[in-house]
Amino acid sequence: MTAADKVVVVGGGIGGVSAAVALAKRGTEVTVLERAPEIKEIGAGLQLGPNAGRVLQDLGVMDAVLRTAVLPHRFVLRDIYTGNEIYQATMGKEFVQRYGAPYTVIHRADLLDALLEVALATGNVEVVTGKEVVAVEQTDTAAHVRCADGSTYRGDAVIGADGLRSAVRRLTLDDSEPIRSEYVIYRGPGPRPEGTEDAVMLFAGDEIHLMQYPVQGGELLNRVLSFRSRTAAPGSEEWATREELFERFANTCDHIKESLHTLDLETRWVQFDRKPMAGWSDGRITLLGDAAHPMRQYLAQGAGQAMEDAVVLADALGSGAADVPAALAKYEEIRYPRTSAVQENTRFFGEMVHLGGAGAILRDAYLGTLADNDYSLAQWLYGTDGVAPPRVPGHMDIYSKS
Repeated sequence: MTAADKVVVVGGGIGGVSAAVALAKRGTEVTVLERAPEIKEIGAGLQLGPNAGRVLQDLGVMDAVLRTAVLPHRFVLRDIYTGNEIYQATMGKEFVQRYGAPYTVIHRADLLDALLEVALATGNVEVVTGKEVVAVEQTDTAAHVRCADGSTYRGDAVIGADGLRSAVRRLTLDDSEPIRSEYVIYRGPGPRPEGTEDAVMLFAGDEIHLMQYPVQGGELLNRVLSFRSRTAAPGSEEWATREELFERFANTCDHIKESLHTLDLETRWVQFDRKPMAGWSDGRITLLGDAAHPMRQYLAQGAGQAMEDAVVLADALGSGAADVPAALAKYEEIRYPRTSAVQENTRFFGEMVHLGGAGAILRDAYLGTLADNDYSLAQWLYGTDGVAPPRVPGHMDIYSKS
């Protein structure tokens, strides 16, 4: 007897479908409600650290993922102006043995397709598209979701996995606006140039960077470029224009200048996050992934943290306890310290990547002393040995900077 025999998951993205797989494999009947007319992931590539890899293994999704994923053999930090290598970490056999799973890079759509395939194969998951949630209510015995078309769904619990602008969050916890970043994002998955190695490469500069790695079996090269623009309000027409992009990257190395022409320069992406906020769980309703803890991109943990949420949530609801509200409260109690640390460190790491002047020189000098199998900086994030996460000093308000 599970704590929740039937669960409604709002949101058919990576976090929501991961939750559906985790719950279904523990015997729970799951209905996934997706606002869009089809289950489809937008965007381009994403990185999955070994912490996410262990979840993929637990969910039985790794084999499907490996059909299109790439396993990079190293992570490289380079100077964006000279192209010189500053630091590398190998991610081969020793890395996999240490963390129990590989580092994986994959197209978002391929990951979602793999998760959806496994979810539907359980026989316990129903996916319903075109469902815009307008109300979430609960009683002592059930939770109810009402959609814009008048349809209603009942579950022993409702999971809000509906992303940054979550309707479930707005209706139950917090309707404040997320925080916009001054750092724009331009993306550009495209043909992989001959000779490009299977590596995650980060080119770092003064308030600019470019990240690249292969996806879709190595056929494409995913590129993500970002720079800080203070010309206008983030998201406005005058903010982070193509003209500013070429001006900011004028002094970069030839590889970067060539990469600029592979990007989609018609679409600018705005980054958002929130300060950590407890209280995701309210009775029979809880939040998961970006709905609970949206974060910046710099530690590549958005998807990974949502997937970790999914497993802990399923374990809590499948623990045998009949008290669903207590199970959801336990889920948040376990996950909040971890996700809040990742949220904060993602911002902190973003500052480190974008250092200029003396700060960049000191950063590069320190990283240059590390061996290529020294993973101590990431042990708290990837490991299972309880290493405490770095904490931003209390006198620093990292959320005063956008």
